[in-house]
Amino acid sequence: MRHNRDQLSSASHLHPDHSCSHPQACLHLTVLHAAILWTEISAALLMEQKVVLITGCSSGIGLSLAVHLASDPSKAYKVYATMRNLDKKQRLMESVRGLHKDTMAILQMDITDQQSILNAQSNITEGRVDILVCNAGVGLMGPLEAQSDETMRRILDVNLLGTIHTIQTFLPDMKRRKDGRILVTGSMGGLQGLPFNEVYCASKFAIEGACESLAILLQNFNIHVSMIECGPVNTDFLKNLMKTEPTDESVEVDADTRSLYKKYLQHCQEIFQNAAQDTEEIVQVFLEVIQSPCPLFRYYTNTALLPLSSLKLMALDGSQYIRAMGKFIFSAEHADSRK
Repeated sequence: MRHNRDQLSSASHLHPDHSCSHPQACLHLTVLHAAILWTEISAALLMEQKVVLITGCSSGIGLSLAVHLASDPSKAYKVYATMRNLDKKQRLMESVRGLHKDTMAILQMDITDQQSILNAQSNITEGRVDILVCNAGVGLMGPLEAQSDETMRRILDVNLLGTIHTIQTFLPDMKRRKDGRILVTGSMGGLQGLPFNEVYCASKFAIEGACESLAILLQNFNIHVSMIECGPVNTDFLKNLMKTEPTDESVEVDADTRSLYKKYLQHCQEIFQNAAQDTEEIVQVFLEVIQSPCPLFRYYTNTALLPLSSLKLMALDGSQYIRAMGKFIFSAEHADSRK
């Protein structure tokens, strides 16, 4: 971080070059001048801090990113780490061990509750957010015919509407200042369809469209929107995944679908064992975006799955991708090759 030169220049008059007839008094005066100078420099540095608000910080990517930014040696960032349930803040507090009181604050914020978002906004002492990281999200897996309206609405409320409401709240001030960055945790499930993830993919496809549309407009306000597209990640996401089990007798799911779902779960387990990334790898991509002078719209954390996605562009009718993904997940021949 650069020092504020005007602050330094204005403080230079505190050290006139003349001899002192009272050495003890001069020593006290010099200490006082040094203290004033340090106070001015510190104030200038704090004014230059980037204010970052991150959603979904109780675990995983959000927690790791918050710790990284708050631990920056130059104290370049003031991080507001938010989470829906403050009862889950212990992991975050243990990670920082109380060492970052001037670079991190933990706030309660439920992105599905507009008043909760406004309350969090009012608790930002700087009165602005320079970098907004929309990371909160939830997954849903299972046969589509087994999903309840309540469950599906929950996914859309968090992944789509919650993200949009968060952006809506902080966007007007960014527009007024003509400065800001919005980072959204995306997913390969927002770029390509995945069986038994129909509602989850719908929510992530939708946020892709919303953010791409915003990115076109916000060029005019010097606001950068970036999607960080993640594949499998070793976080609590899979553990917290909302899953509808077709073994539930109250759910009518045919035998073939049950069998295919079992194969899909085995496929997921193998993918997470062999290809899942650690949160540290994901955080490095976020840091690259935050520190870039001109960030791109889309970043991929894992290029291993891109060949399948590229099939959507090679064959615009979608048939090649659908056949290839079906073979990748359900083919017995492919399953044997992975063993």
